[in-house]
Amino acid sequence: MSDSLLQLIDRYRNKDRRALSRLLTLAARGEHLSEILAAASVPQSKRIPVVTLTGSAGVGKSTLTGKLIELLRRKDKRVAVLACDPQSPLSGGALLGDRFRMPTTPDEGVFIRSLSSAGGRGAIAEHLPVLLKLLAGFGFDVILLETVGAGQGDTVVRDIADVVVFLVQPETGDDLQWEKAGLLEVCDIVVIHKSDLPGAEHAEAQLRSMLELSSGPIPVILRVSSKTGSGMEELWQAIERAADSEHVRRDAGRELLRQVQEFLSARFVQLEEDAALQQLVADWKAGEVDLNDAARRLVDLLLTAGANPRSSP
Repeated sequence: MSDSLLQLIDRYRNKDRRALSRLLTLAARGEHLSEILAAASVPQSKRIPVVTLTGSAGVGKSTLTGKLIELLRRKDKRVAVLACDPQSPLSGGALLGDRFRMPTTPDEGVFIRSLSSAGGRGAIAEHLPVLLKLLAGFGFDVILLETVGAGQGDTVVRDIADVVVFLVQPETGDDLQWEKAGLLEVCDIVVIHKSDLPGAEHAEAQLRSMLELSSGPIPVILRVSSKTGSGMEELWQAIERAADSEHVRRDAGRELLRQVQEFLSARFVQLEEDAALQQLVADWKAGEVDLNDAARRLVDLLLTAGANPRSSP
């Protein structure tokens, strides 16, 4: 590991926000993932809930995220936000379209980071498990993950978050028909946002009748207005209950598996030019080792891979 990366990790462990930002940038690029994962340790006794806010474009995800931040800060909770924005076709970076709707007053208890999300990635950015662990290891109490405008196929958020909050709005009409087959089946809470507008009661009735036909668990349905503030406290209480529910505990094993996959993938990048890996591949192709033995030897190589990063921060 290079001295500059060691210094960066040391600053991160001493709660340097600039170091956190730099490590998030490296992880988002897929650089030094194994070293970053090792540095971002979280006490086993402390569970940091990850709450995803998702829904179609224009439903008010950023506005609601901003209101949740305000509510959580009044409760003295430190909040981190990862906002997945559409990827710029020119720079490849995030288009910061709605970030102005979140708090801009300096606050050491709030950290907001925008990430670019390329098409076909389920409305989220790459390497999110590593980014989330970095934030959890920094000491935040709650992590909010805002997706790009999402549709029925964007259910990968269930594998990332502890709690999925799906936003719809009044007068959505037939849009609910195509959304019901996707996000409605994996979310924990449905928020009828902008509930101060006409049609909120009808949207709730439509949702309830639709979900009664489902064979799966029925999510909590709440009417919330960021404009008036109504329903915000009820929303947070529902999030807390969902975060403590049985399905979150069942998902802990899947979360561990995802982090192990990220760790091994990062080590494999380091090994791509390694002579030992090339010899293993040659032995396997020649039939000198079977697949089981090759897998065991590959895992050994990954676990003992040198920690010399290919590039420095």
